[in-house]
Amino acid sequence: MSVHRCVYLLSRSHIRYRVCASTASVANNTTLHPTRRTFENLSSRHSSSYSSSRPLDTSLFVPLTVRSDEVSSGAVGEELTEPLDKSELLKVLNKFYKRKEMQKLAADQGLDARLFHQAFVSFRKYVLEMNSLNADLHIILSDICCGAGHIDDIFPYFMRHAKQIFPMLDCIDDLRKISDLRVPANWYPEARAIQRKIVFHAGPTNSGKTYHAIQRFLTAKSGVYCGPLKLLAHEIYEKSNDSGVPCDLVTGEERIFVDPEGRTSGHIASTIEMCSVTTPYEVAVIDEIQMIKDPTRGWAWTRALLGLCAEEIHVCGEAAAVDFVTELMYTTGEEVEVHNYKRLTPFSVSNHAVESLDNLKPGDCIVCFNKNDIYSISRQIEVRGLECAVIYGSLPPGTKLAQAKKFNDPDDPCKILVATDAIGMGLNLSIRRIIFNSLVKPSVNEKGERELDTISTSQALQIAGRAGRFSSVFKEGEVTTMQRDDLPVLKEILGKPVDPIETAGLHPTAEQIEMFAYHLPQATLSNLIDIFVSLAQVDGLYFVCNIDDFKFLADMIQHIPLNLRSRYVFCTAPINKKQAFVCTSFLKFARQFSRDEPLTFNWVCRHVNWPLAPPKNIKDLVHLEAVHDVLDLYLWLSYRFMDMFPDANLVRDIQKELDGIIQVGVRNITRLIRATEDQSASPETATSVRLPVLDTSSLRRGRGSKNQRKEPSVTDSSLSSRLVQDGLLTKELLQQLQKEWVREQSRNGDDSISANKGKRKKK
Repeated sequence: MSVHRCVYLLSRSHIRYRVCASTASVANNTTLHPTRRTFENLSSRHSSSYSSSRPLDTSLFVPLTVRSDEVSSGAVGEELTEPLDKSELLKVLNKFYKRKEMQKLAADQGLDARLFHQAFVSFRKYVLEMNSLNADLHIILSDICCGAGHIDDIFPYFMRHAKQIFPMLDCIDDLRKISDLRVPANWYPEARAIQRKIVFHAGPTNSGKTYHAIQRFLTAKSGVYCGPLKLLAHEIYEKSNDSGVPCDLVTGEERIFVDPEGRTSGHIASTIEMCSVTTPYEVAVIDEIQMIKDPTRGWAWTRALLGLCAEEIHVCGEAAAVDFVTELMYTTGEEVEVHNYKRLTPFSVSNHAVESLDNLKPGDCIVCFNKNDIYSISRQIEVRGLECAVIYGSLPPGTKLAQAKKFNDPDDPCKILVATDAIGMGLNLSIRRIIFNSLVKPSVNEKGERELDTISTSQALQIAGRAGRFSSVFKEGEVTTMQRDDLPVLKEILGKPVDPIETAGLHPTAEQIEMFAYHLPQATLSNLIDIFVSLAQVDGLYFVCNIDDFKFLADMIQHIPLNLRSRYVFCTAPINKKQAFVCTSFLKFARQFSRDEPLTFNWVCRHVNWPLAPPKNIKDLVHLEAVHDVLDLYLWLSYRFMDMFPDANLVRDIQKELDGIIQVGVRNITRLIRATEDQSASPETATSVRLPVLDTSSLRRGRGSKNQRKEPSVTDSSLSSRLVQDGLLTKELLQQLQKEWVREQSRNGDDSISANKGKRKKK
């Protein structure tokens, strides 16, 4: 796409408006949804966008250094006049800086107070430290010092220097046009060239909304399923092929073609980021549409909804998204047909909290928002002679499925599940009761700031809805909390209506960043992104997604010589930046790539130290999970740079083997926790092994004294009391430690008695 065409598409403001039809009955549960806002209201919402004259965040403008080799006229100025007196020159420059008229003129040229100061400091340094100045500037300064010129004559040369160190001043209007995101519908000409039918399947979890959309997908001549998780895409891939409809699988790390010769099938199941917006389909299914508001991934749902080139778009999600999707489609002139569904099986909120793990029953699922809580609770369940399955987000998909199968198997003694909110999507689980261990979840807001906040109604319903699913052995579900004080809060959360969705995410494309780089060739990728977001103009329907992870990776590999497109692709890689080993591997991958040295299978094996042994403790298990993520990263990059990552099949083979090793570790997770505790207790490793944080009750509270947990009957100044108050120890574990301490002391006492008897006998 040419630069002119891109700018044209980005800055076009013409939109085809078409008034939606009035409400009409299509079926018992089907309506053509009318728009909830008039054209005038929608127009006013569009006009509420950031105007093109909004102030720039000039702190993002990094000044460039003017090199001495840029001076071409040498000492001509000195030959025509005389050498400049540096002390006199400093006085002249400082007078120029203090003149209000010069500051006002500079502001008219785009230099605010911050940029004016930075430009002057650079200009003064350039003039005073340069061995020889350009002839014209030297002559002007000489005239001013001799009283033959006016101090204001410096301004044109000052501005010339300012534009050298701030090149964006000359192209700010072009940059504004490139970053104009007010009409994203026009980015997809193929979709705008056809009249699409939008069908919204609205309902709670376990209502059959996705099932009905998939039935239409299976009967179509061609179709694409777009889901939020690899597990969901894989499920549709298997279901489609089992139904006799050939379907390919496309995720960031994997491509599976049903045709043995590699020809593309008519149907594709993919993760939403991987869907094609140029391939025509008869039917497209967009699952979990409410994630269009997600601060980091929302752009993928926006892109799919606006850009998929399909005759029918079937959208599945919460009813809270209906009005927003209708409004969004109003801007494209497309009507929305709404199908409403009700939950197939009921679930109720219990009037009693569980309070103790002694009260667990078969089919219970304890939901935690902290992996360390999972370790703690799993250990405590084992102490009670029960088996439990464990599922959390960083586990490989195969391990999650294995743990789900173990929990669902009626012949398996494992009847309890301990999981994070990862169970909210993608896994079919036979759960009777959902138990919230906490109602506080760490999150990242739109500014990229980490927060601890009470879960939303939408999140609570998504998790609670896993109880008593239609396809499970439990036809009725129940939800409650572990702590008594949390139960009324949960009831309040579930009793609220789900907040309506009001905005959709957007993300700068590689083409837009490349056009920015054309104008700002010296800027770093991270700086380009910052300037883009600062200049971006979005209307009231959209927001720019958080790009902190992108910038984190961009800064990490900034020193590595890569072309801009390759650098951009590397920075969009989905990695867990909390894992040091994953980040180190990412850096090594980029460095090897920059040397034009292919990353072979043997190279990868050496890097991850393959083959790997089964984990002996939690630290080993966490490392194996990180290695699995590194192999995922390799596979992800192999589909973007096939020649540089040539051994995807071999890497996938060892990744499957690694998945099996992790499965063994998770099956024995309580043994690993015990080993970690033993290591932590020994004096040799106490300083090197970190004990898992056992409970987050201190984070869970914070709403007044009535929510404070009852503590053991120990003095407030004792170590055990402080550990409990800080959430590092639970009441149950404290009691267990006390029992073990008594047993240990008793055993030591017996040993000492025996030793004393032995001494007496010798005497």
